[in-house]
Amino acid sequence: MPHPTRPLRKLGFLTIGLFDPADPAAGHESTLRIIELGERLGFDSAWLRHRHLQFGISSPVAVLAAASQRTSRIELGTAVTPLGWENPLRLAEDLATVDLLAGGRINPGVSVGEPMHYDTVKHELYPDSGEQEDFSYGRVERFAHLVAGEPVREFSGRQGVVEEFSNRVEPHSPGLRGRLWYGAGSTASAVWAGANGFNLLSSSVVFPGEDQDPDFALVQQSQIRAFREEAAASGHSRARVSQGLVVIPTDSATPAQREKYQRYVDERTPRTTAPQGPRGMMFARDLIGSSEQIAGQLYAHAGFQEVDEVAFALPFSFDHEDYVQILTDIAGKLGPALGWIPADAGKPAS
Repeated sequence: MPHPTRPLRKLGFLTIGLFDPADPAAGHESTLRIIELGERLGFDSAWLRHRHLQFGISSPVAVLAAASQRTSRIELGTAVTPLGWENPLRLAEDLATVDLLAGGRINPGVSVGEPMHYDTVKHELYPDSGEQEDFSYGRVERFAHLVAGEPVREFSGRQGVVEEFSNRVEPHSPGLRGRLWYGAGSTASAVWAGANGFNLLSSSVVFPGEDQDPDFALVQQSQIRAFREEAAASGHSRARVSQGLVVIPTDSATPAQREKYQRYVDERTPRTTAPQGPRGMMFARDLIGSSEQIAGQLYAHAGFQEVDEVAFALPFSFDHEDYVQILTDIAGKLGPALGWIPADAGKPAS
């Protein structure tokens, strides 16, 4: 068993919230039960992916609101919410509301850029302003200012007998701005996140620079270091970084599950062998095997060596009982192999 040089401080997981379109309620209930299980197992955080016009969670804020009432300790986040689909002011209102309901446990992760397959949806999403919408960093800056409670307008105060108006987004959740994360895949976006007071979500997808060797782990390592350097220079000394790789421990898996998991990994592995598309997008390999084997691979991973918290991604298309087995093995075997102490074993939640 490898020996950690720096124990893993925070352990989380990320799920897409897959559902059957013929029975979507069951899939959403499964996601909530998985989050409840995560809290019982001592996980520090649970994160939701964000999918539009697909068979995964399209409204993570609503699911987080439900989860906040079925848990009491575990942090809840999005990884990530694409702001191109959102009105920043309305999203700021919703997130602040849920954060207050959750007792300050919400960690919104966001990204910018044109929505995926934009030409197929812009006539419904922005019928009158599709060509004018700003999908640049300016959109996320506006969102962050609103979350921080900066003025929206000059007008405020009482009007009439009972109407009270504010000049900022209400309700205001004071600590939420410090828990905003940015999902960065390039060095430029990692540097921008560091300079603008965001925490960094580094996932299983990166875009290497023109002068970088196509080695996923080394590219991710360089992006994390660039983020930290810029965050420190900008006075954001407490900036957090979370890594999100797909890990599939098989310690307690049945033979049928192991075969199923290996097929999943085998189908996805070819895309990891070379950069993809015009931007040279690179995918991380899924890590499968015993917790001891996965721990060894993580300790050898240059990106993992830079972090002390993770949000391991659950595979997209597995069944509820598969996720129970994987999460149980992560919490009971892989986490401890990485030096992690479950929250229900005496570690404070903060």
